[in-house]
Amino acid sequence: MSSAEQQVRTVEVPGAVLAVHRPTGGADPDGREPGLFVHGLGGSAANWSALMDRLSGLVDGEAVDLPGFGRSGPPADGNLSLSGHVRAVIGYLEASGRGPVHLFGNSLGGAVAVRLAALRPDLVRSLTLVSPALPELPPQRSAWPTGLLALPGLPALLRRLPAGRRDAEAATEDLLRLVFGDPAGLSPAARADAVAEYRHRLGLPHALPALIGSARGIVSAYTERGDQALWRQAEQVAAPVLLVYGLRDKLVGYRSARRACAAFADARLLVLPESGHVAMMEHPDAVARAVRELIAGTAG
Repeated sequence: MSSAEQQVRTVEVPGAVLAVHRPTGGADPDGREPGLFVHGLGGSAANWSALMDRLSGLVDGEAVDLPGFGRSGPPADGNLSLSGHVRAVIGYLEASGRGPVHLFGNSLGGAVAVRLAALRPDLVRSLTLVSPALPELPPQRSAWPTGLLALPGLPALLRRLPAGRRDAEAATEDLLRLVFGDPAGLSPAARADAVAEYRHRLGLPHALPALIGSARGIVSAYTERGDQALWRQAEQVAAPVLLVYGLRDKLVGYRSARRACAAFADARLLVLPESGHVAMMEHPDAVARAVRELIAGTAG
């Protein structure tokens, strides 16, 4: 979603100021139910543009940049924990008065959405989770580098790397190979946008600390027990849930789909054999069809 196609405003919430994106000309909901889209680790609201476009006739959608990502500055209180991100999204929903919403989350955003739906069922109509970051032990070997972001001392190490090792195009290619099932399928324009976004992020002093702090936050959340345990909270979600998994996902294994289907009280599953970690970007038409069925079921 380019700047020509979206409106961006900032909203002050507890501990942070969030950038909120909505399609240009989308101010009048025209009877559509509200939706909110939450991106994953290292992502931004732009990750949802293709799916938001396909659902625009059904959902009055907005996408948020979590604190420290996209166009949102770092949290004023430095809280990059999972609960800190949940607090920010709840703060936005309360400030905007748009709840209950159809809530969408990818990866880290999926974990945010699960915790939010468990804690504040009054704010959620339905839940669509694309490769949600729920505890998976042991993690896939291909996910280990992401987990290593949480290691102490890593920010200083990365800042000492020679500039050539952090070349925006090479780093973007590495990222695309990690999150897409078939990165060769990206259009030249989409690839250029990704490089431009990565280069922009490299110039922001808060970008790397936000990435690492949020990675530590999700790793910490994986170790929580009792009522705060994410799988326990999944069991508390009353809203209908659509689970979307890609068989080529290198970060969230399909093996967790069975546990997720059992955990949520009202769940349906979409498996995309050719998708990686961001199915809403790779196969937005298939995801949109499943979302329409989910929302039709809630209306019924």
